[in-house]
Amino acid sequence: MQSIVPAEVIERKILLIRGQKVMLDRGLADLYGVATKVLLQAVKRNLTRFPDDFMFQLNYQEVAALRSQIVTSKTGRGGHRYQPYVFSEQGVAMLSSVLNSERAIQVNIAIMGAFVKLKEMLSTNKELAHKLAQLERKIEKHDGEIKLIFDAIRQLMIPPETKKKKIGFGREKEG
Repeated sequence: MQSIVPAEVIERKILLIRGQKVMLDRGLADLYGVATKVLLQAVKRNLTRFPDDFMFQLNYQEVAALRSQIVTSKTGRGGHRYQPYVFSEQGVAMLSSVLNSERAIQVNIAIMGAFVKLKEMLSTNKELAHKLAQLERKIEKHDGEIKLIFDAIRQLMIPPETKKKKIGFGREKEG
């Protein structure tokens, strides 16, 4: 089954804020095909479904950091006049129940797939980092020997000096 939204589009909308992988309210509204205001109204009508670990509002410093990262417009120039909300993976899962549309269900399936893929990538990277650290420790034990090998290779790479031959007969004439 082909996703209603390409995985790459979803992955670009997943951010790391306060140590959590989250998605901005306006990014989710865009994916669901609704106005941000409509999404937030549905959430506020069902606020008990969204505890703090499912959804939270960004503070001014976080918004300023986002502005510099993703180049959002400034307030008063068509930008947002409120601090955006972000939704964790669990909050995104809950959104499909409050939006209650076929598109919301399909988009949620695609988003959950993106979160799973991201977790798998992070797990793979952790394993790779661990293996790299082990290799570095092994190499550090043998740094001296490796340096000697490289020094020997460099010596072998230096071309030998050739003695210049004297031009002429080499003996002086007696007189």
